[in-house]
Amino acid sequence: MAKYCEICGKGKISGHRITHSDKKIKRIWKPNVRRIKVMENGTPKKKFVCTRCIRSGKVERVI
Repeated sequence: MAKYCEICGKGKISGHRITHSDKKIKRIWKPNVRRIKVMENGTPKKKFVCTRCIRSGKVERVI
């Protein structure tokens, strides 16, 4: 799956998982991305879109 949203550009970010003993372990957070059909310039296209953009109506979905 794609690692970023093609609408808003949201991508993966990195940080640390911190244990009880205060150890820092590297980890990444990935966006919740889905491949959906989107209407673009009158033609349907498949794009990777995050669920936040789908829910907020930033894309016109084709069914």
